[in-house]
Amino acid sequence: MTRPLTSPRLVLRPYSLADAAFVQDMYARPEVQRYIGDGTQRVRTLDEARAKIIAWNERYLAEPTQGLWAVCRKDGTVTGSLLLKPIPDSKTAVERDIEIGWHVHPDHWGHGYATEAARAVLEHAFASGLERVVAVTHPANTASQAVCLRLGMTHLGLSDAYYDAACELFDSTAPAAGEEQGGEQS
Repeated sequence: MTRPLTSPRLVLRPYSLADAAFVQDMYARPEVQRYIGDGTQRVRTLDEARAKIIAWNERYLAEPTQGLWAVCRKDGTVTGSLLLKPIPDSKTAVERDIEIGWHVHPDHWGHGYATEAARAVLEHAFASGLERVVAVTHPANTASQAVCLRLGMTHLGLSDAYYDAACELFDSTAPAAGEEQGGEQS
């Protein structure tokens, strides 16, 4: 089950059906969708948003580490999504690695929410025993690449290892005992 997490400015929690209008609004926006999959708008109605939320919550019901979180400011305002999930190898259905990713509503771009939320989820992942987490970005998505670098992730270059697409690949490994997760605060 997607476990609630906190950071200095944020609360990460499972999505609820009360968030359907936010999900519909964010995932219907071309500027959000342009780097996700084939770039098409996937959530056009409230019913589609509700179905998405139900599917997300069911997917992670029995999963203690992975999840899809609603990223909220402490005042409850939802700013985006943070995910930690298996990533499929290209040309197969095999999911050997775990991916971290984020989608932020354009009204909340530029505030460091993706970095702060991702840092909390990476700490959670490594505290839960994961040894490696990857991130993939569309080659033109320099904003997400900057988040990866702020998190201290290692840029491994252009790769077609996942999603049957050429993506910029980043990874992060669990800190050795006594080390803290790298990267600067934003």
